[in-house]
Amino acid sequence: MAERSRPSLLRERVTGRRRVTNVELFFDLVYVFAITQLSDFLLGHRNLVGALEAALLLAMVWLLWAYTAWLTNWFDPDKIPVRLLLLALMLVSLAMSAALPGAFKSTGWLVGLAYAVSQIGRSAFAAIALRGQPAGAEYLPLARNYQRILVWCCVSGALAVAGGLMPGALARALMWLAAVAVDLLGGAVGFFTPGLGRASTREWDIEGGHFAERCQAFILIALGESIVVIGATLAGLISGPLARPDAQHAPTVLAFLVAFCGSVALWWLYFDRSADEAARLIAASSDPGRLGRSAYHFIHPIMVAGIIVTAAADDVVLTAPTAVGVASTAWLVLGGPAMYVAGHLAFKLDVWRRVSWPRVAALAVLALLGLLAPHVTALSLSACAAATVVGVAVADFARSQRDREPRAADAADS
Repeated sequence: MAERSRPSLLRERVTGRRRVTNVELFFDLVYVFAITQLSDFLLGHRNLVGALEAALLLAMVWLLWAYTAWLTNWFDPDKIPVRLLLLALMLVSLAMSAALPGAFKSTGWLVGLAYAVSQIGRSAFAAIALRGQPAGAEYLPLARNYQRILVWCCVSGALAVAGGLMPGALARALMWLAAVAVDLLGGAVGFFTPGLGRASTREWDIEGGHFAERCQAFILIALGESIVVIGATLAGLISGPLARPDAQHAPTVLAFLVAFCGSVALWWLYFDRSADEAARLIAASSDPGRLGRSAYHFIHPIMVAGIIVTAAADDVVLTAPTAVGVASTAWLVLGGPAMYVAGHLAFKLDVWRRVSWPRVAALAVLALLGLLAPHVTALSLSACAAATVVGVAVADFARSQRDREPRAADAADS
């Protein structure tokens, strides 16, 4: 007797964008906490080593979230087994997030273990769920792909656990870097596995609109952390030094306005036009897996890193707006916007295949501001950096208006 096929856990293939479910948004809440932990980690380690450690931890956090976003693009979160998987991953991610402050000290074992359990457990779930399904075009490529992913995640998971057990911070960082490299390289080479071959991005038949919306949500999570940092820092100042209004508090008030304007400018660059337009392009693409891998999986964490660094800079500037010549503050103030703009430049280049010259100019200006940094206050430097990002947003808006005029003229003539 032929084996009966298991009930499918995949999403129904419908016309139009697949909706982001409530449980996916609930899952994201854990990563609000993770981003807060990373921002606090960076504030407590304001040197080159701390920045590199924070970048490594962000890469681990991003990969856990992104691999889950890929899975929920194919698997239906409204099916109970998939929902239970997401809740289990939430629990593990919450434990990992709580351990991030001591990742290179006493709680490294928990970070490494949580990473391994998430990567291996998620991939094993998908590989098992796809067994016994009809050997049709819908199931077979995906089943083989998750078999390959499981092999790669076993390697990265073993490295993550080994890193967590290492006694020294450097050895731990190197092992975790290897784990991250395995997971990133796997996607780049189609998870090539002896005996199973490699996957083409055309086999990663994702619903592009849904995947883009999920990555947009993570950008919003990071921007939300920026707003929380600004508000929380100001609240602490209002209940303390700013309890009695005084003219000497003017720099702090200006720093608050600059920080808010900077966060709005970061939001504007991404969400004014490019987010929705990119989502439409990936949804209509004949190879959405390629764009999902390059433009979203690989490039978006650069922008997230820029937002986290900018949030840390806002905290520092709000606390001491008149400080002059503090190197760590200058690196935060200029480095955050530079990473964000560079990430968005790469995003637009990958999606639209053209260079955004306003972003290139902004990177040049931010680099030149480094020469000014030792001689001006943190507030002045922050205002210059925010004005640079606002300038890019204004250039984008002006271009969008110019693009609309020919379309309006064509519509009037038709």
